[in-house]
Amino acid sequence: MKKILFFVFLVPAMIFSQTNFEKAEKLFSQEKYAQAKPIFENILSENPNHLKTLEYLGDIEGVNKSWDKAMSYYGKLKTLNPSNANYYYKYGGCLGMKANECNKFKALGMIGDIKASFEKAIQLNPNHIEARWALIELYLQLPGIVGGSERKAERYANELLKISPVDGYLAKGHIAEYFSRYKDAEKHYSKAIAVSGSKTSYQKLADLYKNKMNQPEKAKIVLENYQERNKS
Repeated sequence: MKKILFFVFLVPAMIFSQTNFEKAEKLFSQEKYAQAKPIFENILSENPNHLKTLEYLGDIEGVNKSWDKAMSYYGKLKTLNPSNANYYYKYGGCLGMKANECNKFKALGMIGDIKASFEKAIQLNPNHIEARWALIELYLQLPGIVGGSERKAERYANELLKISPVDGYLAKGHIAEYFSRYKDAEKHYSKAIAVSGSKTSYQKLADLYKNKMNQPEKAKIVLENYQERNKS
């Protein structure tokens, strides 16, 4: 009898919780983060280890640029599920953004943890694209004296080329553009267009022509080609 009563009371609570979660999830997908947040927090108070709720709350704090709060959620996620690559990637991303807003001396002390987080994401998921992009940007932005390295950035770009050719060519173009090798960047962005036809590929080449190579007419042609190719 006790088991029956427990089940009778438990089922409505589960349905109510699921309904609230779906409501919060929908608000999140609509980017209504301020409305979604208190609903997720209520769900978390009832189920402190609900992974998806923790992740949504971390994402919301990330949108709000509340890096410490976001990291507290992602840190708990890493503890609860240490085999999930995205948790390490998101934790490293927040740590990187926090470092970007700190004074230089404090930021230097975070570099090791940032790298380790992204590298762990790749270790757990060898096909993790975003973590490689993050490491490319990190190695480009860091001064050589504290670990910046074009060679290491190129290494991750080459890895991307094997996993996702469009990302690989875009990464190689980005590196070339960063070091003002605009003709090389043009070549790589053109290859990205050839293998994918993605909007990002066209936009990167157009931006290169317009903002770096002073060739606005070429930029216009590139965007017109994209529109022509994607006419409905």
